[in-house]
Amino acid sequence: MASMLLNSMRSCSVSPSWAVRFGARSLSTTAKLQAQVQTKSKKTLARPGMKNIVLVEGVRTPFLLSGTTYADLMPHDLARAALQGLLNSTGIPRDSVDYIIYGTVIQEVKTSNVAREAALGAGFSDKIPAHTVTMACISSNQAMTSAVGLIAAGQCDAVVAGGVEFMSDVPIRHSRKMRKTMLALNKAKTLGQRLSLIGSIRMAHLSPELPAVAEFSTAETMGHSADRLAAAFGVTRVEQDEFALRSHTLAKKAQDEGLLQDVISFKVPGRDIVSKDNGIRPSSMEQMAKLRPAFVKPHGTVTAANSSFLTDGASAVLIMSEEKALAMGYKPKAYLRDFVYVSQDPKDQLLLGPTYGTPKVLERAGLSMSDIDVFEFHEAFAGQIMANLKAMDSDWFAQTYMGRKSKVGTPPMEKFNLWGGSLSLGHPFGATGCRLVTTVAHRLKKEGGQYGLVAACAAGGQGHAMVIEAYPQ
Repeated sequence: MASMLLNSMRSCSVSPSWAVRFGARSLSTTAKLQAQVQTKSKKTLARPGMKNIVLVEGVRTPFLLSGTTYADLMPHDLARAALQGLLNSTGIPRDSVDYIIYGTVIQEVKTSNVAREAALGAGFSDKIPAHTVTMACISSNQAMTSAVGLIAAGQCDAVVAGGVEFMSDVPIRHSRKMRKTMLALNKAKTLGQRLSLIGSIRMAHLSPELPAVAEFSTAETMGHSADRLAAAFGVTRVEQDEFALRSHTLAKKAQDEGLLQDVISFKVPGRDIVSKDNGIRPSSMEQMAKLRPAFVKPHGTVTAANSSFLTDGASAVLIMSEEKALAMGYKPKAYLRDFVYVSQDPKDQLLLGPTYGTPKVLERAGLSMSDIDVFEFHEAFAGQIMANLKAMDSDWFAQTYMGRKSKVGTPPMEKFNLWGGSLSLGHPFGATGCRLVTTVAHRLKKEGGQYGLVAACAAGGQGHAMVIEAYPQ
């Protein structure tokens, strides 16, 4: 596939000059956007006989590099902080929520249903059911759409969804042989049996098992896959570094201008109050060029600088039926409209979820790319983003791999991830989806747009896309 893609990409409409145009436009987009984007008067996506489901509020803890200020906490501590922040922001009575759903990827065994533990810790009524979902990097996306489904089905009127990830203290297991020996020791009835089992332990048994960093089905790490994908689409190291620099620069600007309104302050027990993300670090192309490849050595193009970093953080959103929200006196932020989930080959197309999800969700909503005012794509790797943009702009890829007549097209950079993204803000696996949706709602309000689109890839070759509509101001 790689050689086929590379030959095709060289002949398709995405030419090397794309990188030049991208670099020239990327850092001056905000001023252009203010001049170009005005409040739209398009058709609403409301449908007769269907409930309007709204995003009332969205918050998140600051996203921090793992091993820093949150290092001594547990996942439910971060999730609880996000839930308490949501309670403080909305003032909703703690017994007025019908259901709570959280997403997470690497579970802490002591709090496997982290949604329930965090909800109880945050002071929600113990009569409110809560469950935890996992779908890799789109786990909180799944939490939100599950909430939408409960409301659409008439089961609930108000659901809290969110996600949490805690990479500072991941569960590390004994080797399987050691675990079997320890379980057998627990069942041994005589001293002789115990001594025999202890005597069977070898040094190799003491080697620990870390959480998997590779795809189970392919045994390939995501970073290695991203490097191969970038090579297949002819994405250069310079293009990746340019995009990563853009992400950090725009995130720093958004942070300095107070645009990241979803971030709540959090008093970390025994430490200071944390009030902003700590992974935003604009550098220079010269400094980034000094880094060595992180996965495919020595000739790869994916580095620590153009990859998202291991992050601790949690997010939470309040989703309600519009009728219930208005009855309780809330002014919603946005409508949650159509969404899709997609899956494709986890070996060669692991990170192409946005390419597959975007045209499907646009068709479902009856929209085109030109109708979308705000794009927020998950940035796992700069190379992954660039590869998706090139795939979306290729008729050949659409026809050969997606069974479509033509390409969906590339999102305009003046509408794309203008407040930074996962490369700069951080990527707590289970929490990013809520950040994306809340950011779209805030950007639509600030920029005067009507429709936003969220898209994300995930491990397993899966992906998610959702259309969000601004709530009338």
